[in-house]
Amino acid sequence: MSDAPLARQLDRADVVAVNLGAMLGAGVFVVFAPAAAAAGGPGLLAAVVVAGVVAYCNAVSSSRLAVRHPESGGTYVYGRQRLHAFAGFLAGWGFVAGQTAACAALALTVGAYLWPAHFRQVAALTVLLLAGVNLLGIRRTARTTRWLVAVTLAVLAVVTVVGATAGSAQWALLTDRADARPSGVLTAAGLLFFAFVGFTRIATLGEEVREPSHTIPRMAPLALGIAVAVYALVAAVALAVLGPRRLASAGAPLAEVVAEAGLPGLGILVRVGATVSVVGVLLALSAGVGRTVLAMARRGDLPGALAAVHPRRQVPHRAELIVAAAVIVLVALGDVRAAVGFASFTMLVYFAITNVSALTLGREPGRRLPVQSLSTLGLVGSAVLAATLPVASVVAGLAVLAVGAAGFAARHLAERRRAGRRRAGRRRAGRRGAGRQPSGRRS
Repeated sequence: MSDAPLARQLDRADVVAVNLGAMLGAGVFVVFAPAAAAAGGPGLLAAVVVAGVVAYCNAVSSSRLAVRHPESGGTYVYGRQRLHAFAGFLAGWGFVAGQTAACAALALTVGAYLWPAHFRQVAALTVLLLAGVNLLGIRRTARTTRWLVAVTLAVLAVVTVVGATAGSAQWALLTDRADARPSGVLTAAGLLFFAFVGFTRIATLGEEVREPSHTIPRMAPLALGIAVAVYALVAAVALAVLGPRRLASAGAPLAEVVAEAGLPGLGILVRVGATVSVVGVLLALSAGVGRTVLAMARRGDLPGALAAVHPRRQVPHRAELIVAAAVIVLVALGDVRAAVGFASFTMLVYFAITNVSALTLGREPGRRLPVQSLSTLGLVGSAVLAATLPVASVVAGLAVLAVGAAGFAARHLAERRRAGRRRAGRRRAGRRGAGRQPSGRRS
């Protein structure tokens, strides 16, 4: 067992696959319904765009920082390096807490699709199986994610074509303002942001990417663009077929789309596709959380034993196991919608710190994009979306961040006291030594 650096094994295709695997499915199968309830019909499409724009700004900032600091940990590392140890800790703590809750929400979603009567048991078993995949090594994780992404895209393509060509599709609903709630667009965008946070996964895995200075800035935004386009298309079809009110209350929106289109037999395909898609998100997400735990343990913000890297598999095996255990506990106690709001809030705080860190990089000559302006927009957008989330999500997120901040302060106060005692002890020893007279030589 060692805390050696992780091996660089991920190429460009792996970067796109891991990022897509962490994004596709979360919005379609988890947050479309509450987002539609918050924003109404046309508002849902606007919310997808707003969430995508904020996510893109954050992706640019994350990519720039990942190039400068190509190691595991994401904004936890960037905040420590660019701002202050506390900023990094707050980002890391929020990421681990929020994304552990997100993993539980995704696992519960898998259980609800596969076996509703025993959804918690299925969710716990899913977490254990995916922990086993991650423990086999990051290349195995990336290859598995590629297959999951391919299956997900195929299923979404079938459902989209079926829904778009169905005689029941009412495209006028996309512009019908009868159910529009403009005041809820930002709330919906904040919830939908949960679907896009997967673009950070390659930053948290930055230590394992080949040629990170070239790979990350090009492939991470590409994966985000694909995800935004897929979400917008699927949202439009779901709204046209189901309407905003039915979509808002749907437990399995895409299954209802194919049923409404007159092909209820495809419901089984959709349930399988939903399971595969969410498993892909969960697999990539749990790997990213484990790497952040590794980074925090390396710097003493979490127990040092979690910094171990398996000598043969080159994975942070102890971190992966502790994350899996925490997710299983939340699976036994948690609720999907509450976890989504909480995870969205903590991740928006995380990205606010990301953008502040990116602003310290300064201008980059030769860059076509106004990267500093994008970081500023990402900071403002993250703060606004966080503030407009449901009150319960904001309160829960602030409470967890406050607990982490209190622990950080207590640990550093104890360290200062120990250092003070050591300095006092050295001064006393120095005074005792100075008070002794040198003994003369005997004649």
